[in-house]
Amino acid sequence: MPDIVTLQGVCKTFHSADLETLALADIDLAVRQGEYLAISGPSGCGKSTLLSLLGLLDSPSSGSYRFQGREVSSLGRNEQARLRNQHIGFIFQSFNLIGSLNVEDNVALPLTYRDGMDKAEIRSRVREALESVGMTHRRQHFPSQLSGGQQQRVAVARAIVGRPSLLLADEPTGNLDSRSAESVMLLLRDLHAAGATICLVTHDPRACEWAARTVQMFDGHIVADDPSAAPRHWLQGAEVTA
Repeated sequence: MPDIVTLQGVCKTFHSADLETLALADIDLAVRQGEYLAISGPSGCGKSTLLSLLGLLDSPSSGSYRFQGREVSSLGRNEQARLRNQHIGFIFQSFNLIGSLNVEDNVALPLTYRDGMDKAEIRSRVREALESVGMTHRRQHFPSQLSGGQQQRVAVARAIVGRPSLLLADEPTGNLDSRSAESVMLLLRDLHAAGATICLVTHDPRACEWAARTVQMFDGHIVADDPSAAPRHWLQGAEVTA
C-alpha cells in the first residue's frame, strides 16, 4: 500500500514572550493507506501536537509533510482547508457536537462546506454514515438527549460522512465509561476492516491493543515504532450496539 502520510525531520516549536518550547523534534513517520496506527505516550509528550499537524490544523516549524504525495507547505491556506475538508476526518475526546442541531444536521455539517453537493446526496451520505454507527434511530434527537457513548458514535459518523482518506482520533474514549469505550473501539475496528486509514492518539496502553502498529512518544520524540502482526482485540468483542 502507498504511504498516505510522510513526515521527514518535522519539528514544531511554540513561542511565547520569553519562552521557546520544542513540542516535536525530528519526527520521521510514514502511515500507509489502510493502516491502523496508535500514537501513545504520557501527557505533554507531543502526540496531540503531532495529530494537529497530520490534520492540517497547524503547520510544522521545519521539516517536510507530504499528504498523498503532495508537499503540504506548498499549498495555500484555502487549498489546505479544502484538503482537510475532503480527505481528513476528526474524532475528538469532547465530541464537539453542536447542541442546537439534531443528529442528522450535526453529521451533515462537514458536507455543507463542499461545493457541488446537492441536498439529496448529503441526505444519502448522512443516512449511510448513521447506519454504519448504529444511530439511524436517533437521527432526530439532539446531543443533550444522548448518552456519552451515543454522542461519540454521532461524532464518528460526522467524521466519516465525507469518506475521508485519513481518520484522526484524539483520545476518542477519554470521556466514556468502559462499556461505551469498548463499543467505540469496536466501531473503529470495523471501520478499519472496511478500509479506513486510522491514526489514534491515546495515553491508554489498552487502546493501543486495538491497533496494528503503535508509535511511542516521549518529550517530543518518537522513541519506539512497533508494528504488531495481530492486534490483540482484532478478533475479539461483541457486535457494536447503540
